[in-house]
Parts: sequence; structure tokens; C-alpha cells
Amino acid sequence: MKVCIVGASGKLGQYMVQHALDRGYQVVGVCRAKSVDKLSHFKGRITIVAGATNDTRVIKQGVAECDGVLCVLVPWGVDNYAAGTAQAVLDHAPPDARLVFSCGWHITRDGLDVYSWPFIWLLKVVGWLGRLARIVDIDDQVEAARRVFESDSRWTIVRGSDLEEGKSQGLPAWSKHVGDPVLKSNITRRVDFALFMVEALKNENLVHQVPAIVGCKTPSAVSRVAD
Repeated sequence: MKVCIVGASGKLGQYMVQHALDRGYQVVGVCRAKSVDKLSHFKGRITIVAGATNDTRVIKQGVAECDGVLCVLVPWGVDNYAAGTAQAVLDHAPPDARLVFSCGWHITRDGLDVYSWPFIWLLKVVGWLGRLARIVDIDDQVEAARRVFESDSRWTIVRGSDLEEGKSQGLPAWSKHVGDPVLKSNITRRVDFALFMVEALKNENLVHQVPAIVGCKTPSAVSRVAD
């Protein structure tokens, strides 16, 4: 299986690269030129395409002949970086490729997700401050997700909780909607977020789904299993 990982140099991306290599996949990593050195420990094991991930030419080269694409939707700046990245992947990935995107819990597809007031206010504050500083644009990630939802491709958007470092605990638990008690603990190991992304490539039950995940060893996940 040939897999392109868009955003390979980030923490989540590097974990996805390792999970993919562990499965014997051929890996193409796409990342900004200034971040290529972060992938030096994979030298000789992966192909690297350097450039902005919202650059159509860069993505076209990276996803060529790939069976799957793992894409980190990062809303850098205020120039539609996430939406541009998502659109480039949708436009240039092979028609039958499996596409798996990552984002946060704030993305909703059907409006049935239930958010706490603290979460809603935090999102508003972070979004306002991010745009003011021209660092991130949360609305850009929302737009990126909207474009994916409207696509006929074989997509999945994985929505991550708060993240922490640490050894793998196993494949995260998931729910179709934020607000499900299983998600209450709101924490996932970053390495396991990456694991869920890679596993989703071959999980046909997740096609056109928007799973929200949480660590499988967290109290809320363990409680669900006990019930």
C-alpha cells in the first residue's frame, strides 16, 4: 500500500509515518521545506515532497498513485491554508484513494454534536485571538471540513480530543457525536490519534464518517466498556 502523509513533519504526522512504516506501507511525506529536517530519522525509508501543503503542484506530486492519503488539517495563518490543503487533496488524489483527514472536536457534520459552554467560549476566544494575531483561523478548518463533506471521495474526518504524549494505550474509542458520555475524559495519546488515522485507511465502516475519539484507557472509555 502506498500512502501519502500530508503534514508529515508535525508530531502527529511523524507518528503516522512510523505506524505506516510498521505496517510495511510505502510512505510519501509532504511538509514545508523548512521542516524537512524533522524527518531526518526516516531518511532512506520514505520519500519526501517539500513545499506548502496548500500548493496544488506539491500535493499533486505527493498523492500520485497513492492508495491512501492521511492529511493533517492545520489552519495556519489567515489565507485558507487548511481549506486549500483539503481542496488540493480532493482534486488530485486518485479517484479510488482512501482519504483520512484530522481535525478537532469543533467540526460538526449534522449539527447533533453537543458542546459544553466552556468549550464554546474557549473556541470563540482562541479563534478571535488567532485571527487577530494572524496565526490561526479556526473557521478555515471548518471550511476545509465542509469541502470534504461535499466530496464524493472515500473520506473520513477523525476528530481528536485534547492530546497528550506517552506510550500507546491502543486504538482509541470513538463516537459519532461529541457529547456522548464515552468522550467525557477528553484526552487521547497523540501516538494513538495517529494509530486511529492509519487504521482508518482500511476500515470501510468509517467511510463518510466523522468519528470523535478518546483514549481507550481513559475513565469514560473504560466505563463504557464496563457497561
